[in-house]
Amino acid sequence: MKTVITSKEQKLDSKFDLRFGRGAYFCIHDSETGKSEFIKNEYADAQGGAGTKTAEKMVELGVGKVISGDFGPKAKSLLNEFKIQMVIFQDDEKTIKEILDMMA
Repeated sequence: MKTVITSKEQKLDSKFDLRFGRGAYFCIHDSETGKSEFIKNEYADAQGGAGTKTAEKMVELGVGKVISGDFGPKAKSLLNEFKIQMVIFQDDEKTIKEILDMMA
């Protein structure tokens, strides 16, 4: 399963980003292969609808779970519709690696 974790930078020792639709990067972790990759959130600076567009991107990527600090109502609705699990995590002092280690 693919899990996305919102991240402030493009590396495993980056800090977790509490923002879903406006988070800077996404760490995409594949639990089957154990590999992680980062992609830039192309909607972080959108005028409006960043959460919805980001949720659509999660569907496009085939993600099963998203870990972030919060999800707006429209993003929640769309993620629910596609049965993508949302995990709310509030510790923005944790690194992406620390969160991945907690999942293991």
